[in-house]
Amino acid sequence: MPADVLVLATRNEGKLRELARILSSHIKLIGLDAFPDAPDVPETGATFEANALLKARAIAQYTGLPAVADDSGLCVDALNGMPGVLSARWAGRHGDDQANLELVLAQVADVPDARLGARFVAAAALVVPKGEEWVVTGEVKGRLIRVPRGSGGFGYDPIFQPDGSDLTTAEMTPEAKDAISHRGRAFRALAQYIQGRLT
Repeated sequence: MPADVLVLATRNEGKLRELARILSSHIKLIGLDAFPDAPDVPETGATFEANALLKARAIAQYTGLPAVADDSGLCVDALNGMPGVLSARWAGRHGDDQANLELVLAQVADVPDARLGARFVAAAALVVPKGEEWVVTGEVKGRLIRVPRGSGGFGYDPIFQPDGSDLTTAEMTPEAKDAISHRGRAFRALAQYIQGRLT
């Protein structure tokens, strides 16, 4: 593959589309579907940054190409910052968005509306094989709503309303969400490293 290819270490189609919109003007992007035998890297880190680096390192080593990975999640104030790094498997099975969302809503059912503050946090890591590593973070603050709204996005988007908006992130256009999202902020920050090192 050409040297200007960047591997996004994800099989999540929604995430791949979202990240591709943010970074595609800088470099050619491919996802893990181009590498069917690529390893599934366990997210064993205690932080978003650690998990992003674990995945990016493993995929850079496997493919021999620069790799970007992210780890992100929902941090709910009333749940002491959880589900946090466990967001994708909060209900017990990785990637069951509906079950995860329903569990969070059940856990805050008795929490007053005024205490439903939350934030989305993302860490994005770039690893160049036999080279350097960079990690950046982004976040967007907001609050939970009790009844899911919207069909866009994925994960907890239908119950997260960013500060200053009347819409959930699932009700926003992809462009509007990218402009304020935690991943959008992290990957725009990472884009300067990508441009400077890989183009």
